[in-house]
Amino acid sequence: MAERVLTAPELNRAVLARQLLLERSPLTPARAVERVAGLQTQYAPSGYVGLWSRLAGFRRADLTDALLAGRVVQAWVMRCTIHMVSAAEYRPMTEAVRRPRRRLWVPPAGLDMARVVDAVRGYLAAGPLTQAELQRSLAADGFPRDTWRGVQLFVDLVRVPPAGTWERPRAHVYGLADTWLRRAAPVTEEAGRELLAARYLRGFGPASAKDIGSFCGWNLTEVREVLARLELRRFRDEAGGLLVDVPRAPLPPAATPAPVRFLGPWDATLLVHARRARILPEAHRPRVFATSMPQSVPTFLVDGQVAGTWRHTDGRVSWEAFDELRPAARAEVDAEAERLGAELYGPDEVGATRRPG
Repeated sequence: MAERVLTAPELNRAVLARQLLLERSPLTPARAVERVAGLQTQYAPSGYVGLWSRLAGFRRADLTDALLAGRVVQAWVMRCTIHMVSAAEYRPMTEAVRRPRRRLWVPPAGLDMARVVDAVRGYLAAGPLTQAELQRSLAADGFPRDTWRGVQLFVDLVRVPPAGTWERPRAHVYGLADTWLRRAAPVTEEAGRELLAARYLRGFGPASAKDIGSFCGWNLTEVREVLARLELRRFRDEAGGLLVDVPRAPLPPAATPAPVRFLGPWDATLLVHARRARILPEAHRPRVFATSMPQSVPTFLVDGQVAGTWRHTDGRVSWEAFDELRPAARAEVDAEAERLGAELYGPDEVGATRRPG
């Protein structure tokens, strides 16, 4: 039987539904980050914005409490990038990406990583340290300056709160994952990869093997080995490309209404692995991601696509559209901006202004 062809609008609604951006969910922060395959949080407040847009009744304290209690963990995971993931899935996800992450770094000639691992574990035996403190200790012990780049590839470290929270955004305090997290049964690389691939498809599918590899940092051979072990359904995109998916994941109709949603910097729905969903129109990609900017910019969605940018300054959430919006859409963006200012930035910081592009 020929595979069903999914149109670009159908793929758009599929990803939005799975990312909890069509309807806010009652999930806890820990369950939510599992559902959406982790939240990318180079800038810690992005996780708060991302969950506010995805969860019903979300408040800043919900995520801060989950981080302080260790239910949500912030660490290097996929693609050597900081993510918030659940404590339960940190270890399998780390095993799933350990080898491909190490391929991204070439150690200085003659560097003995076993000595580095022992040294870092020793530094952290008495408790968490800042990045600066760890780097000073490495230098004092005679390790090359570039050693720090490889430390998190060979030692499982987590960012220790309250660093890396809304109140203290800089995630620069590190602890040993074995100390910070509850001990659990060992996880195999194979099991970790199966979990991560399934999480990706449940959060971003249907997707191609290339998309999965881009998100996980795997090559195509590694992706195909994992997919061969999973129960999957198959579709085609409009160009005839094969898409795979986990069973029973949502596929809403293309005409499903998509409400206005505000996203923080580096929201993973806008990255290249999810390009098929066209949440970020290609014409606007240079305005969101550019080599001249140290990080992406916060964006908002209208009808399932990025329509402009926003910022919070002087107690107000202001927004700027890339193109002229219809009156009904402007009103919806204004209302969502006011809710964002009131509910996430605090009761004394209510308000929204509009600057149509």
